[in-house]
Amino acid sequence: MKISHAIEDFINYCIFEKGLSDKTRDSYLNDLNIYKEFLKKRQITDVKNIKSDDIKEFLKDRKSVEKTTTIAHNLTVIKNFHKYLLKQTIVKDDVALFVERPKLKKSLPKTLNLKDVDKLLDIELKSQFDYRNKAMLELMYGTGLRVSELVSLTVNDIDLTNCIIRVMGKGSKEREIPLGEYSIYYLKLYLELRPSMLKSNNTDALFLNNHGKGMTRQGFFKNLKNILKEKNLNSDVSPHTLRHSFATHLLNRGADLRSIQEMLGHSDISTTKIYTHISDDKVSKDYKKYHPREHKN
Repeated sequence: MKISHAIEDFINYCIFEKGLSDKTRDSYLNDLNIYKEFLKKRQITDVKNIKSDDIKEFLKDRKSVEKTTTIAHNLTVIKNFHKYLLKQTIVKDDVALFVERPKLKKSLPKTLNLKDVDKLLDIELKSQFDYRNKAMLELMYGTGLRVSELVSLTVNDIDLTNCIIRVMGKGSKEREIPLGEYSIYYLKLYLELRPSMLKSNNTDALFLNNHGKGMTRQGFFKNLKNILKEKNLNSDVSPHTLRHSFATHLLNRGADLRSIQEMLGHSDISTTKIYTHISDDKVSKDYKKYHPREHKN
């Protein structure tokens, strides 16, 4: 089978069988097209002629133009592609199976301490936009939502009676997350003001911008930066920092890792386990700082 046809089949499989989002589909397609062009330069146009060494040479070639994390993503897509080819009996062997992934330097996600979280969330409520910002930040820290999930919420996704929020996450997977008292309280206050923010628009988007339309990721990020500057907090804090803080603070207070995985919407618990490293790192620092026998006088 021609590589171009195989890629088309694989992408369709990912969309219709795996529920791949448009953004992920475009990313997969981009990676595989780069892979296809590399193989074409080596006079390889049929999937049956691809060898493990071709994949290894592709990764070497990418090292000169891309960072390690991007190359690792390239290889993940390629491995999924060849696994699909074997599953569909298009090829007899998975030539990508034993190709080693590039070693990534593990960096722990940034988090806020409780004092800084309180400072960030301490918003003086004057305008309707203050109420909106307060509700968004309380909800993000209280549920661990991704920013894309936060701005995609509709008024129908909030169930204040049962104290839950329904979220459509990656891969079109829906999950329910419990709402805490702070999130509920400030959502109710915001929802009372929301009709006055709609102007002449007819949208069910939960959070609205100053034009009465749904808030965008960029708009929320801009608002967050303004609040950080106003409160003299670290400007490097991002919406994702609140998600990381949510998970870390839950784990530090004894929450089960599986529960955190469900709330974050991680398909694999290995992704969630990074938060145990953050806690372990804190334990180590606390030991060195506070244990009476750590420092020899």
